Amino acid sequence: MTFLDSVRERAAASRRRIVFAEGDDPRTIAAARRLAAEGVVTPILIGPCADSIEGVEVHMPGDNACRTRTMGALLDARSARGLTEAQAAVHADSRLMAANALVRLGLADGCVAGAVHATGDVIRAALWLLGPAPGVRTVSSAFYMAVAPFRGTHAEVLTFTDCAVVPQPDASQLADIAIAAADDRRRIVGDEPCVALLSYSTRGSGSGESVEKVQAAVAEIRRRRPELTVDGDLQGDAAIVEGVATRKAPGSSVGGRANVLVFPDLDAGNIAYKLVQRLAAAQA
Repeated sequence: MTFLDSVRERAAASRRRIVFAEGDDPRTIAAARRLAAEGVVTPILIGPCADSIEGVEVHMPGDNACRTRTMGALLDARSARGLTEAQAAVHADSRLMAANALVRLGLADGCVAGAVHATGDVIRAALWLLGPAPGVRTVSSAFYMAVAPFRGTHAEVLTFTDCAVVPQPDASQLADIAIAAADDRRRIVGDEPCVALLSYSTRGSGSGESVEKVQAAVAEIRRRRPELTVDGDLQGDAAIVEGVATRKAPGSSVGGRANVLVFPDLDAGNIAYKLVQRLAAAQA
């Protein structure tokens, strides 16, 4: 069973209600139709959707019920931060806000968006109406890269983080990103995270501000989460190839075994995931 097969199987077993904010996008409509037919989730589309689809709810952000619900959720979430009723009315027609309002009110279990909207807009709506999970100081992203066998006979899933949100994390933010990715990997992939903080340096072979930041982040992770298997600074090959790790990082608990790759900044993470996706035919 592939990683994506296992995700679908687990999703079908719990059959959550998932709202798709971009209900006028043909890809989103096709996905909702398939998910409903296969019983993976109960899809909710934020319209307009031209056709009715069996097993799929459609909510229109412009109708009175949807606007009233979204305005109420926005005021409940943001009035203490200064959001006025007039401002809430302006945002009430947003499909992203309407979708996240359903999650906030317990009418949906999660929201999927980003096929049409920019990442920043998707995250902003979620932060306004849902906020970060308890204890999360830095909102970040993780990509799950399903790759062909490269250090054995089985396909693997690698976590790449952060590839979409924090442009230049400091050491504490980098530690937050690594910890969040490790915790989510346990829930989503189901195995034990083995975390490598990547650099152009391995174990101090290079020097510079970026290397020092990675080293400081590793030290902080070890203080905060001593049970995590983590190491850095490690170059990419030392993190994932045992033979290279033996030469460059002998004795490392992570070298050659890493399944969570933490990039020092957004440039590195975003470039790496796109190159691996296109050149190695990985599923991102």
